[in-house]
Amino acid sequence: MSAATQYYIATIVVYICVNVIGAWGLDLQFGVTGVLNFAFILFQAAGAYTAAMLSLGPASASGGFQHYLVGFKLPFPLPLIGAMLVGGALSAVIGLITLRRLRSDYQAMVMLVISVVATVVAESVVGLANGSAGLSLIPNPAKSLTGLTLQTQNWLFVGLCVALMLIVGVLMYGLVYSPYGRVLRGVRENEAAVEAMGRSATRARLQVFIIGGALAALSGALLAQFIGAWAPSEWLYPETFVFFTAVIVGGRGSISGVAIGAALVAVGIQQAVQYMPIGSDPTLLAALEWIITGLLTLIFLWLRPQGLLPERRRRYLRRVKTGFAATKLQESAGT
Repeated sequence: MSAATQYYIATIVVYICVNVIGAWGLDLQFGVTGVLNFAFILFQAAGAYTAAMLSLGPASASGGFQHYLVGFKLPFPLPLIGAMLVGGALSAVIGLITLRRLRSDYQAMVMLVISVVATVVAESVVGLANGSAGLSLIPNPAKSLTGLTLQTQNWLFVGLCVALMLIVGVLMYGLVYSPYGRVLRGVRENEAAVEAMGRSATRARLQVFIIGGALAALSGALLAQFIGAWAPSEWLYPETFVFFTAVIVGGRGSISGVAIGAALVAVGIQQAVQYMPIGSDPTLLAALEWIITGLLTLIFLWLRPQGLLPERRRRYLRRVKTGFAATKLQESAGT
């Protein structure tokens, strides 16, 4: 297998892992709990910028062509951990402002406004993250290992992404299919009933908002380290709707379904468009990707709103009836 083919395959796998992790974070918020986070891409960008600043070193050492707020040269995995902490902290701040006082439709509008404002600020304030040029030369932790070929380093990073995706998947299953997950689905389906049982719906929404923000930041950190650069053009607000499409196509609340949706939408559509006989105009290709993504969203919302793999519903009524019947039988035998 040629070096170019290996790099192409490694790139596809990394993008799948990154988008699956991000889509799981949004699914925990939107699919499981019902939180409309239209600023989701903002938290991915926060993770990317944080990982870059924690691994690039001081801005003065970059030769003066990059300007950013802080600069450290921390070893792996501290930049990834720092990215998740910043993503979670930013989610907590925004969540405390929006989730406690606003109803869901207003929350969505506020999130969208925050995403647009954050992009403008990042482009305008050069000293924050190098303005519209963004950050480049972001170190890849696998490439710091000397004595290895470039292909081996790439596959080591692929292994890291796959391992993190599997760990996040296990954590997602543990959260969603636990008693805590039933509380989250209760918040989505009937908030008043959850409150009547003594659970705080606002607290549950804030918790998943923080967890989802941390996962988004992790996906952004991995992507920035792989491609070696990150700029405001990478996280314009429409990018959020790619993740929403992945959740809708895969199936809201379905962990396996969302993983399939993320692979199909975020990676499959992009690759399919590249091989269409429509020429090589990048503007046309980018426009076609958005057109297909939008049509796919509409088609699934209209014809199959449950997605490819619908959320698995656990039934408890039959067990309750069986237990009740057994109790009655024992009472009859006793009499």
